[in-house]
Amino acid sequence: MTRAVVCKVKAGEKEIVIDEQVLAILRRYRTTEMTLEELAAALGLDSWEEAYDFVKNVPAWILSIEPTQWKTMRTMRTVKEEMAVERKRK
Repeated sequence: MTRAVVCKVKAGEKEIVIDEQVLAILRRYRTTEMTLEELAAALGLDSWEEAYDFVKNVPAWILSIEPTQWKTMRTMRTVKEEMAVERKRK
């Protein structure tokens, strides 16, 4: 059995799991005039301060990844883990 690939980013007291949906929101924030208040609402955060903490804590390399690319990377890692498990069985 493989474990899920998870990347979490802290926003105040909360942790947000990075997935394709969150990446799409981050991309919209990065490429448009989306405010921190709008970002907080889109991510389900309580205030713009939490959204600011989130943006500060997101690694820069994540901001350059497309949501579909993230899904592909996650799938490839899962496949590699499954292949490693199969090799150990043999």
